[in-house]
Amino acid sequence: MEYYLLYKPFQVLSQFTSVDGKNCLKDIVNVSKDVYPVGRLDYDSEGLLLLTNDTSINHQLLHPSFEHARVYWVQVEGDITQEAIIQLTKGVTITVEGKQHKTKPAILNKLDTTISISERTPPIRFRKNIPTTWVSIQLTEGKNRQVRKMFASVGFPVLRLIRAQLGKYQINDMQPGDCLKLSHQDIQEGFFR
Repeated sequence: MEYYLLYKPFQVLSQFTSVDGKNCLKDIVNVSKDVYPVGRLDYDSEGLLLLTNDTSINHQLLHPSFEHARVYWVQVEGDITQEAIIQLTKGVTITVEGKQHKTKPAILNKLDTTISISERTPPIRFRKNIPTTWVSIQLTEGKNRQVRKMFASVGFPVLRLIRAQLGKYQINDMQPGDCLKLSHQDIQEGFFR
């Protein structure tokens, strides 16, 4: 079995087949043909993505009943308020596939402005008179575009979204496009202990 931890760059599809000429995983990583991503990251999101050909772990990592935590670093437009953080912590109502969904409680923290994050290509839009805030959010569910919808629901649009942690694995000094080969033991220790 093969296991890889990839830092998926911005504007890359979380699949090995291109759609409408968009970059996809085969454009940035060279792995066996039977390797696939476990879960997804949107085209306009970046960060950690697990790739494997071990079908036995898919259910354990993706099914909501297992509540595997994922941590995202989110850059929002504006200086996020404590009230918004409290709302997000308790859960907010978003629309998923045309239906109302109350998100599970989340863990949020404002991040220090000196956190080390690689520059994005292309960079986010810069507005001199509108500040931005970096926030860490930990979720145990992964609805389609959930993080973006959650922050929009409290009035703070997302400018940049990075999945910074999967299981015990953190982005640390990885750069977009970096890919680490993991062992079966790494996967067991990193996700199931």
